[in-house]
Amino acid sequence: MASTRLTAESRAQALAALEASVSTSAELDVLVIGGGVTGAGIALDAVTRGLSTAVVEAQDWASGTSSRSSKLVHGGLRYLQMLDFHLVHEALTERDLLLRDLAPHLVRPVPFLYPLEHRVWQRAYVGAGIALYDILATLTPGRRPMPFHRHLSKARMEAKFPDLAHDAAVGAVQYWDASVDDARLVATLVRTAVSYGAHAASRTQVVSLTQGSTGAVNGAVVVDLETGREITVRARSVINATGVWTEDTEALAGSEGGLRVLASKGVHIVVPRERIRGHVGLILQTEKSVLFVIPWSRYWIIGTTDTPWDLDPTHPVPTSADIDYVLDHANAVLAHPLTRDDIIGTYAGLRPLLQPGTKAGTSSAKVSREHTVASPTPGLTVIAGGKLTTYRIMAKDAVDFAIGQRAAALPSITHQIPLAGAVGLRAVQRQARAWAKRFGWSPPMVDHLLHRYGSNLAEIVELCDAQPDLARPLEHAPAYLRAEVHYGVSHEGALHLEDLLAHRTRLVYEVVDRGSAAAEEAAAIAAPLLGWDEATVAREVGQWRSRVTAFLAAQDAPDDDSAEAVRREAEDVAVMQPLRV
Repeated sequence: MASTRLTAESRAQALAALEASVSTSAELDVLVIGGGVTGAGIALDAVTRGLSTAVVEAQDWASGTSSRSSKLVHGGLRYLQMLDFHLVHEALTERDLLLRDLAPHLVRPVPFLYPLEHRVWQRAYVGAGIALYDILATLTPGRRPMPFHRHLSKARMEAKFPDLAHDAAVGAVQYWDASVDDARLVATLVRTAVSYGAHAASRTQVVSLTQGSTGAVNGAVVVDLETGREITVRARSVINATGVWTEDTEALAGSEGGLRVLASKGVHIVVPRERIRGHVGLILQTEKSVLFVIPWSRYWIIGTTDTPWDLDPTHPVPTSADIDYVLDHANAVLAHPLTRDDIIGTYAGLRPLLQPGTKAGTSSAKVSREHTVASPTPGLTVIAGGKLTTYRIMAKDAVDFAIGQRAAALPSITHQIPLAGAVGLRAVQRQARAWAKRFGWSPPMVDHLLHRYGSNLAEIVELCDAQPDLARPLEHAPAYLRAEVHYGVSHEGALHLEDLLAHRTRLVYEVVDRGSAAAEEAAAIAAPLLGWDEATVAREVGQWRSRVTAFLAAQDAPDDDSAEAVRREAEDVAVMQPLRV
């Protein structure tokens, strides 16, 4: 395979391939619009079928919904209540495939408690539902990667989650799902696709779709937002995987119909791990949605909300009311209530929910999470809906639809394609002991590195051997090595400081100052790799700190309109271009 490194140079090569596609001999088979988990998955699916493939993203990889999820790879226990057995089985199959074969370094099992308020009937009802959840998972061929559920007495429940309020439950059912760093999953998918020959260009915006004499879509016009250069691309099939931007992208074809997407805002808060005594996660039913209390690394992620969003999808932010909602529902079951002072981070993401004929005002929580593929005009395939866990199935369906009868001869094989960092994982886990001793890394640091990079940790070690200061932690963000910032640029395609602090690392919500104190050190590491002069470094650091200031001010606003207005006061690193409908 070719190198899996994503760099500014590989991006330039991708743009050159896009430019060359106007030649009939170099026309792409598939152009994917959107660099979230669905678009990245489509790029991997298409290129591993032998199709010439390119994927473009207007912002950074995973900068939208795919970096702002609940970080869960799960079957969707609540969908059993909707009797959506097919969706649950499909998601559980994908969950176990990721855990066992495709990304065992990125995806990890997490135990959850479902607290019970009624001793007899609820234990029977919930127990039966979770037993069905386990049964649906066992229908998948292959080794089962997680334990079966267990019924817990009140004493056993309290031992597993000491900070659960004494009167909150009479017992619990423990079951297992999995978690993932969503942005890392996307970056890994893109790198894997590039390793098989896909062309990938972030900060590259589609501003119009081109059409031939018959009216069929035959490509796009894209703008390199780093330089302003405009490129015409030719492709036999164009696939729109832009999530909450689906309708805007569809409109570029000038056709009626297509898929309609409802943007639903989900808000999460982040609190330090030591603030809540517990060894497992919680799942709680609320009047509007499901609330998860998820153990994650050095902290807890708590959410989510489910409210319609009809503003600019680029900058959804939590409001004061959103934060109060999450705190109130978490505190309803915690023995030691959380306050705003406990919160070290917050984030808001937009779920792209299908709304087939949904009337205005309908609650987004009632809209199905299943995905749909459509073609509003020849040459253009649109996919929307779905969930992070089922990205691979969504990708398969989109490519099958786009290439039509050719799919029979070129079936999807992504169920057999391990993602970057999965091959050789066991060997690197053993080698990591010697590396830890050499560089003075603690066991938590080694676990952190293996979880993020898998067998690609060997590449981090190479950087540290060549430049020993990279083996040190960041001064103001010691959970990360200096090498990880370097690696984000040299191997994972970061072009801006924002890319590093929001997506390659997750300092945007992992520390109280959202990475402001670490910004100068991170920029200094990135500068020689990206050719930044002192003025550029100052601008990158200033833009990040301006974004943090605006974000923190926005979360004190009472409603979406005022919060978004405050957030938009911060300058974007790459200004989006008007669409040419």
